[in-house]
Amino acid sequence: MAHGISRRAFLAAGAGAGVGLWASRGLAAETAFKTKLQKAMILGKPDEASLKRLKDAGFDGAETTAANTSPDDAKACREVAEKLGMKIHSVLRGWMQFNSTDPAAVAKSIAETETALRAAQGFGADAILLVPCRIGGKEMPMPEAWEFQLEFDEKTGHLSKVVAGDNSRYKAYIDAHNQAVDGSTAAVKKLIPVAQETKVVIALENVWNNLWVKPAYFKQFVASFQNPWVKAYFDIGNHVKYAPPEEWIRALGPLLAKCHVKDFKLNPDGHGGNWAKIRDGSINWPVVRQALEDVGYNGWLTIEDSGLSLEEYSRRLDLIIAGK
Repeated sequence: MAHGISRRAFLAAGAGAGVGLWASRGLAAETAFKTKLQKAMILGKPDEASLKRLKDAGFDGAETTAANTSPDDAKACREVAEKLGMKIHSVLRGWMQFNSTDPAAVAKSIAETETALRAAQGFGADAILLVPCRIGGKEMPMPEAWEFQLEFDEKTGHLSKVVAGDNSRYKAYIDAHNQAVDGSTAAVKKLIPVAQETKVVIALENVWNNLWVKPAYFKQFVASFQNPWVKAYFDIGNHVKYAPPEEWIRALGPLLAKCHVKDFKLNPDGHGGNWAKIRDGSINWPVVRQALEDVGYNGWLTIEDSGLSLEEYSRRLDLIIAGK
């Protein structure tokens, strides 16, 4: 599967004037990007030592998982970051239960999200990552990732079909999906006033939660709020099994608030696969970079991965930003 290997191989193998000319042209193309992308890693509660390590490795800021931090403590972290010339740009809130049939569970999720929004304001972050809920399980038949062919109502966001032909086998999945849409919509609408007050975007993510599995459908859900305080958090690696990430980016366009960076290696038949280190998988990174340029995305690329040094992650992210 082509994903830019030939270009890198050409650079590695070539030498002399011909390659020099090509490289100079490539440099001109790379500097032609108008959009500005900033580099981040995920931290727990940021402190001076962890932020300095990131800065020394070439990062611009961090995303924090400390969603339950008090506004005062978050403000103290912000001051440390600012002293170093760093930015805490986002708070990773994560999984909620907006689709629960237990009103107390829904209320708890809403309260936890409000806490995250106020923490984000203290950190100086402009968004939280929020996964509204999840569905599925061993007892619920679902299509394979490559089988999905969705039909849905543009007004309600309700699914009517998930595969071609007979959908009776997937009735429970369709019903659960539609209930998740309704519950998530109601909960997020209750949170919009807090987002507006704190000036922190609710950035929705559909991270392998078996919901909104195609670009047009996820766009419909995020756009349905018709509110600037509700956007999308797109994970470049999570969605490869459903559709190429550039298709998601182009579909979301101005709804795109933030991006996580991971990679995924598809099996030779394109059906399933496994995680890979960034730039070692099936993602065509030059195409992804161009898609970000085409939709005018000026924002953060936050690595969600482990196993390499900070310096190596920084280097690989520089290559992606350069369009390589």
